[in-house]
This record gives sequence, C-alpha cells and structure tokens, in this order.
Amino acid sequence: MPRPTEADPAREPYPAGVAAGIPHPARMYDYYLGGKDNFEADRVAAEKAMSVVPDARNLAMTNREFMVRAVRAMTASGIDQFIDIGSGFPTSPNVHEAAPGAQVVYVDNDPVVVSHNRALRAGPELLSIHGDLRAPQAILDDRALTGRIDFSQPVGLLLIAVLHFVTEADRPHDILRVIRERMVPGSMMAISHLTSDGTPQAVIRTQQEVYANATAPIVFRTTSEIEELFRDTQLLDPGVVPLTRWRPELRATRATTTLKWLGGVSRV
Repeated sequence: MPRPTEADPAREPYPAGVAAGIPHPARMYDYYLGGKDNFEADRVAAEKAMSVVPDARNLAMTNREFMVRAVRAMTASGIDQFIDIGSGFPTSPNVHEAAPGAQVVYVDNDPVVVSHNRALRAGPELLSIHGDLRAPQAILDDRALTGRIDFSQPVGLLLIAVLHFVTEADRPHDILRVIRERMVPGSMMAISHLTSDGTPQAVIRTQQEVYANATAPIVFRTTSEIEELFRDTQLLDPGVVPLTRWRPELRATRATTTLKWLGGVSRV
C-alpha cells in the first residue's frame, strides 16, 4: 500500500490523506482509553459500540495490561527488540515502558497515529513508521525498520487487538507466515483477539455494524481459530486464554466483560 504524504502540522490540523469523517479502529480505541486523539466520527462510532459493552474502557485497559505482561515475559526470555504492529496512539503503559532500553518499532496504518508517535516518542531506541499488517513484506523491508531491528537476533512481535481487523480474504495465515519466516528461533509473538465464543450474538452484531462503516471491518473468531493463528510456533503456558488468565501474577488485572477477548504468547 502506498505511503501517505505527511502534512506540515503547522499548516494542517492532521496529516494529509486522513479521512476524518470515517471511523478508524485506532482512534476509536484511543477514545475507549479516554484519549483525545480522535474525531467526531470516531466518538460517535465508539459510543454505539459501547452501548452494548458499557465497560469497554475497562476492557481496553485489560488488553493493555495483557500486552505489558507479554512484553515482560519476552524480556525475561532475553528479547530486547520489539515490533508492535497496529500500535495505536502512545497511551501509557506502552512497549518501551515495559521494556526499558529495548529497541522498539511502532507500526500503524493511520497517519495521524504515526504523526503523534513520532512527535511524542523521540529517542534513539524508539521508531514509529507507517505500515499496514495486510502488507507485511512492505513493513519488513522498510529501511527505517531494518536499520533498528536485527533480524539475525530474536524479535518480539506484538499483534495486540489488530488481527480481528484482518478478514479471511486478507489471508491472515499468509501474513503471519511471511513475518515468521523473518524471525529466527527464540523470537516470540503475542496476539490478543476478540472471540465469538461466549460473546452474545447481539453484541457481535452491534460491533459488526459499527465497524462496517469504519476503515476496517471487525472479525470475531472462535477459540480454535485464534489458536490456529499460532500455527508453526510453540504456545507458552497457559495457552490461548481470556486476557485476565494469561499469567496474571505478573501484574494485577481486571474483570472480564460481555465482550470476550483472548490472548496468547508463543515462541518461534
């Protein structure tokens, strides 16, 4: 996918090419987290989504806490470089805070996100680039990324709340295969993903209606389908489980909601 042209922030309120009138998952997620980096269309869509999931903000924080625990598990295994695809806005805590001193590359397909991240994450070990998970080779070949990430050493790959915006037509298994082939043994991958198992049909329908008008539709997968995303890697205990059950001893966690979310970490 073509790289968008970034606008001069002094002249424009947001980077060129941004469809402010179309909800974007990253900006909606920012709203769930109580952020201000969102537009009216994002807020309207998010409020509709939250009408059937009133504790969506709590769930968003639960997801972020899972990410922190996953990163800490990776650093405990010796990983000191991370690629976070679908990173979203720089909400704390984030990868570089969970792994101080590590090389971190944040990747997102929203130019507003990339612009904010570049402004707020200045530092020799941090990088923010534009990239779309649906075009993994372009991400892996990005010169800025390859200048920071040493693919001859283990890498921590974070796919947090992003694969449920990848449809079967986008061939998620092929996407993951392309990325895995660049990762040496000892690398690790974390995924969090919405599941249809245990989520009421009314909630699923409302979410699908909301995201049908966003920049990406939402895809609910079964537990077995999410487990299949980890194919050709070794799942760490306790496997693919509700976010609150993935190694909660590493950090206090929160209650589950009517919208069920699973997570897991594996080793290449």
